[in-house]
Amino acid sequence: MKNRKINLEEREIPESWYNIVADMPNKPLPPLNPGTLEPLGPEALAPLFPEALIKQEMTTDKWVTIPDEVRNMYSIWRPTPMYRAYGLEKALDTPAKIYYKYEGVSPSGSHKPNTAIPQAYYNKQEGVKRITTETGAGQWGSALSFACQHFGIECDVYMVRLSYNDKPYRKMMMNTWGANVYPSPSDRTAAGRKILAEYPDSPGSLGIAISEAVEMAATREDTKYALGSVLNHVKLHQTIIGLEAIKQMEKAGSDLPDIVIAPFGGGSNFAGLSFPFLRLNLEGGKKIRCIASEPASCPKLTRGVFRYDFGDTAGMTPLLPMYTLGHDFIPAPIHAGGLRYHGAGVIVSQLLKDNLIEAQSHDNLEIFEAGVLFARAEGIIPAPEANHGIATAIKEAKICKEEGVSKTILFNLCGHGNFDMKAYDDYFSGKIKSHELSQEEIDKSIAKLNTPTIPA
Repeated sequence: MKNRKINLEEREIPESWYNIVADMPNKPLPPLNPGTLEPLGPEALAPLFPEALIKQEMTTDKWVTIPDEVRNMYSIWRPTPMYRAYGLEKALDTPAKIYYKYEGVSPSGSHKPNTAIPQAYYNKQEGVKRITTETGAGQWGSALSFACQHFGIECDVYMVRLSYNDKPYRKMMMNTWGANVYPSPSDRTAAGRKILAEYPDSPGSLGIAISEAVEMAATREDTKYALGSVLNHVKLHQTIIGLEAIKQMEKAGSDLPDIVIAPFGGGSNFAGLSFPFLRLNLEGGKKIRCIASEPASCPKLTRGVFRYDFGDTAGMTPLLPMYTLGHDFIPAPIHAGGLRYHGAGVIVSQLLKDNLIEAQSHDNLEIFEAGVLFARAEGIIPAPEANHGIATAIKEAKICKEEGVSKTILFNLCGHGNFDMKAYDDYFSGKIKSHELSQEEIDKSIAKLNTPTIPA
């Protein structure tokens, strides 16, 4: 792969990522030092990230050039296909036109390599020997393992214990690409040992796994940390999805979508598809609805509060302005492990606060009903995370039928479910139950926060 000679222009792989911060009417609030509550500068991130990624995290430039070596790696699977979901339209008897961008064709089977490749590349450029990270369902961990293997970097992955037990094949993918995988919470870190002492049977969460990975990176000079969602530079890399989608719809002679939908965990999936379309709203006056789709079991956008909070459970990260359920919140053990995160990325949170995007939540049972319907209509078995976007698309298509209007709907099918068959087995066995957080549970979690509030 190192000597690939690809005509990148012929493949129509974008030359730059899009940074929506440049077009936002209200810029995101700064991260804060949890001790002094003063805004943090780039130097605070130096122990965890290479300089190039810190610059991307802070930049207000509208376009960021994609290195040729990264574009060459992208060419293994990009551009990803876009399909019209004729079978789903027929099954729903809807006048809506439904399209989906399919990210499941990547080597690891999801959208995650879009940022794993550049993150590993920039770490390699600065001589980093080891990268630590966390993973929920395993899509991010497997993508980073693939990227680190290519660039010759050692990779340690802290995998949420629930998924470590329920999704062994994703762990095997990471091992195949040379990564070390540990169930989180683990006894390898102070953060993990603290959680295990209090909750020996903890299923884990992304917040806990982040704490463990950050702790390990912060204590080793040869090690950096990589995050698969939430942060600005991660969302930046994912915009290649939406940039391709716009060009594909133009080439096909299709109307621009009226509605753009993607699942939501920390924000990279949603940002990747929606931000280039939001640019058309902010820059060109279009009125494309962009909807983030999250689990009712972890509804930070639809039922959380907008305030400063930690990005991890142990409180090792800077304070970030986000929609959150509280960093101590441990989501129910749903199969959509990649969406079990207590908070939302800073950029997405500001866009939601400014009413520039929307959010919907879906029950655990509803999303599997949507996934099975899609699989039977279109032939692809979606990942549980992807089912949330499908559920929102189905809901909007049904509204079109009820109102007798034809709208164009585009959603991101962010990954396949080929290694998630236990989840479908549980669904067909009747083990998947409806679950929605009570307001009392949300209030109890948020009441624990002693972090700064944000004025309305």
